[in-house]
Amino acid sequence: MQVTVTALHCEITDALQERAGQVAQRIAALVPRPIGCTVVFGVEAQVSTAEVRLQDGRGEVLVASGEGP
Repeated sequence: MQVTVTALHCEITDALQERAGQVAQRIAALVPRPIGCTVVFGVEAQVSTAEVRLQDGRGEVLVASGEGP
C-alpha cells in the first residue's frame, strides 16, 4: 500500500513523516484490501490539523481528522 504524507502551509520533520507512515500502515491492517493512504498535516489560523484518508479495495474512502494547538 502506498502512503503519501503532505504538509500544507507548514513543515514537518522526517521523524513525524516516518511516524505518520507507521501509523497509516497499522490502521491499514484493519481494513480489507487497502489501496492507498494520504496523511495531510496543515496549519490554518494558528490551529494545527491532521487528516488521514484511507481507500479500501471497494472504493470506499475512510476519513479521520483532528485539530490541536
